[in-house]
Amino acid sequence: MNILFRGGRVFTPKGVVAEAVLVRDGVIAAVDAEGDLAGQAHETVDLGGGLLVPGFTDAHIHPVQAGLERAKCDLSEVFGLDAYIAKIKNYAAINPDKEWIDGGGWDMSAFPGGLPHRDQIDFLDRPVYLIQRDHHAAWVNTRALERAGITRDTPDPADGRIERDATGAPTGVLHEGAMDLVGLLTPRPTDQDLQDALADAQEHLFSLGVTGWQDAIVGSYAGSRDQLPTYVAAARAGRLRARVTGALWWDRTRGLEQIDDLVARRAAAEGLDRFKATSVKIMQDGITENFTAATLEPYCLCGGTGLSYVDPGKLKSYVAELDRLGFQVHFHAIGERAVREALDSFEGTDPANRHHIAHLQIIEPSDVPRFAALGVTANLQPLWATHHAQMDELTLPYLGEPRSSWQYPFADLLRHGTRFCAGSDWPVSSADPLQGMHVAVNRTEPGDSVHAGYPTAQTPFLPGQRLDLATAMTAYTAGSAWINRSPAGAIEPGRPADLVVLDRDPFDLPAAEIWTTRVRMTFVDGEPVYEAR
Repeated sequence: MNILFRGGRVFTPKGVVAEAVLVRDGVIAAVDAEGDLAGQAHETVDLGGGLLVPGFTDAHIHPVQAGLERAKCDLSEVFGLDAYIAKIKNYAAINPDKEWIDGGGWDMSAFPGGLPHRDQIDFLDRPVYLIQRDHHAAWVNTRALERAGITRDTPDPADGRIERDATGAPTGVLHEGAMDLVGLLTPRPTDQDLQDALADAQEHLFSLGVTGWQDAIVGSYAGSRDQLPTYVAAARAGRLRARVTGALWWDRTRGLEQIDDLVARRAAAEGLDRFKATSVKIMQDGITENFTAATLEPYCLCGGTGLSYVDPGKLKSYVAELDRLGFQVHFHAIGERAVREALDSFEGTDPANRHHIAHLQIIEPSDVPRFAALGVTANLQPLWATHHAQMDELTLPYLGEPRSSWQYPFADLLRHGTRFCAGSDWPVSSADPLQGMHVAVNRTEPGDSVHAGYPTAQTPFLPGQRLDLATAMTAYTAGSAWINRSPAGAIEPGRPADLVVLDRDPFDLPAAEIWTTRVRMTFVDGEPVYEAR
């Protein structure tokens, strides 16, 4: 089947051009294609003055977890204690037979000091387990603590912390590895639950123009089930239409002995058209808001330098062996010490394996040039680079200067020649790439954000680190496709026709209006998978 896209502009590797694009049998056949269809039957898609772009690829995302949370007690669409309580009560009322009330999506900035309390949800006589929006903590009630046998005498796990009051009693917040103390007791999703979650997530992502992604945790983490069988089954059955790479979870309680297991897990996905498991995810630290991000100097006001989840003395040998076996290594690194530890571990590795570090909230300036020098890609989550309550109230006071000014240094990385990819970390934040691009360009909250009413939301956050729109869009398209070794990601002949029609051309908009752009249609291999109604 021939399809001609015309009537607007096109985002290509050569820039934004006013040309027609021809798709033949699911492959981009020509750009500037009006003359290529003489006498041939074809369908026409009128861009209507909008922009045709490659399908977006999200380089750091958790779709199966997102799909599961959307089907449970989902707090991500509301904000504030009263709204959370209303949602929890409603969910409990319509699910009277559920043994547990579980779900997630609460925001730390909704609570003084970022910490809810078990008393706030003790109105339920069932155990409650609600994962924080960032997935680095859980809010539980007294019944859940009792089920897990957690008391003032329960020691903190090596990779986490039980929040306690002045008397040592657990308050109902479990940080990092402590989440598993309760999370592993919650009902396990069935195979069908996982398949339904993936299908729901894929449909949602197609509506946002996302046609490929890297699942940043394929394995068991924070009480979740391993998603590898879910992806393999969906790919074999033809239900997985997106192009997906799975980042296999590095178990931080184990060492080199787990690599044989990772090799076997990679082999389980070999030969599949839509899914491969060729990346390994190492979470090196936590987050700044609960002081588990690994820093070089102590946090202000509270002290401590966070956690390095994998022993830095052993990390290099782990990464070297993964690199030797042809794995891509995908790091989570938030604090400047974790970023440095990740970069140190990449010394001597093969850039052809396309290693990358995600989040990169704080980078000590002398480490910025090392990305390009080592051939390491910076995996950006732009939505976080704004003034929002979590940043202004729970981060800046504890980082101090100059460290606060080292956050999300996108422009500095670009000036040193760093390769970019980009992702959302959904369900931690919105999966909409256009919202992420808006923030990358403006360093302010998108205009319809739930936090846009926050007093400084429209004050640019470190505006010297802004990116131009073409660079940001390339990160979400060609950059992330490259990190996944996907054949898509650019509009040029020979590429798969994974394409997105935008309702307007964001390059013609004032920068402050980029967020208003919406997806009209999404195509995978030239076939429509989403059309706005």
